[in-house]
Amino acid sequence: MESSTSRTSLNCISLADPDIQRSVALLKQACLDSGFFYVIDHGISQEFMDEVFAQSKLFFELPNGEKMKLLRNEKNRGYTPMLDEILDPENQVNGDYKEGYYIGVEVPADDPQSNRPFYGPNQWPSEEVLPKWREVMEQYHREALRVAKSVARIIALALDLDTNFFDRPEMLGDPIATLRLLHYEGGQQTGQVSNPSKGVYGAGAHSDYGLITLLATDDVVGLQICKDKNAQPQVWEYVAPLKGGFIVNLGDMLERWSNCIFRSTLHRVVLDGRERYSIAYFVEPSHDCVVECLPTCKSETNPPKFPPITCSAYLSQRYKDTHADLSSYSNGEA
Repeated sequence: MESSTSRTSLNCISLADPDIQRSVALLKQACLDSGFFYVIDHGISQEFMDEVFAQSKLFFELPNGEKMKLLRNEKNRGYTPMLDEILDPENQVNGDYKEGYYIGVEVPADDPQSNRPFYGPNQWPSEEVLPKWREVMEQYHREALRVAKSVARIIALALDLDTNFFDRPEMLGDPIATLRLLHYEGGQQTGQVSNPSKGVYGAGAHSDYGLITLLATDDVVGLQICKDKNAQPQVWEYVAPLKGGFIVNLGDMLERWSNCIFRSTLHRVVLDGRERYSIAYFVEPSHDCVVECLPTCKSETNPPKFPPITCSAYLSQRYKDTHADLSSYSNGEA
C-alpha cells in the first residue's frame, strides 16, 4: 500500500558558504529527516556538466549490438542492459526499465590491486566510435570525488568527528568510487510508463549501498523518496531536479556507521513516459575499511545495532543480490 505523491523540499548546502557551522546544521537536519539534500557551488562548471550528459547520451544512442560489446564484467564495469537490475524483487514484475554504464577507479590489469573486487581496468568505447568519451568521464570521476570528499568533511563534523575522519587512507584516501550513467527510455520506445500498482518502475525501491551518492539529473522529474519505510501506507514524495546542483543521499554504510542516527532512505524512479538521463556517483571507502559503529554514535543505552563488516564483503553481497547473473546473457536468457 502507498499513498499519492507530492513534492518534498530538501535543505540546500553551498560548498562555498564560509559559515561551516551553518552547513553542518543544515546537513544534520537533512540526515535526521530524510537522508537527502541538495549541494550547490561545488566547483564543477555547468558547461562541463552539460558535456558529460551529452557524451552519456551519445553512448546510449549507439546500436544495441555496440553497447553489448561492453556488457558489464565480473568487476561491475561496463554496460547494464534494460531489466538487468531488479532492486525491489518483492514488488517488481520484471526489472528496472533503465540501462546504465559503470565506470570505477581505473586500475591497470597488471597491477596487483586489480585482483580485488571493484578494482581493475574500465571498459571503454573505442576512440573511433566515441572519441572524447573516456577523457570526459575520467575527468568527471575525479571532479565528483573531490566534491564527495568535501561533503564527507561536513558529515564528519555533523557526527562530532574530526573534520578529516573520512579523508584517512583506509576511508576515502583509497576509495571504491563508481560513476554510473543512467538512461530511462521513454514510453515511446519501451511501451512502458511506470505504474507502481502493476510493479512497473524506472528503478525499484531501494537504498544505496555505500557512504554517499551524488546524483546529477536532467530536468525530467522521476526520483521519489519514502522518508519512513515502515509506514503503512508508504508515503512517496517527488524530489525536484536542481540544475547545476547535486541531489545527495546517504547510503546504508553510513547508516551502519552512525548506528541508525543518520538515515539511508528508500528511493525509486517513477516516470511518466518521458525519456530521462541521470548520472549517479557512488562513494564507498577502501576495500579493507571496517564499517563499525562510530564512537560518537553509541552509548550504554544505545549499543551498536550491527556487527562490524569490511566494505568489500558488504558491497560484493549487495551487488550480487540485485544484478542478473552474467551467465544468463551467454545463455540467451536475459
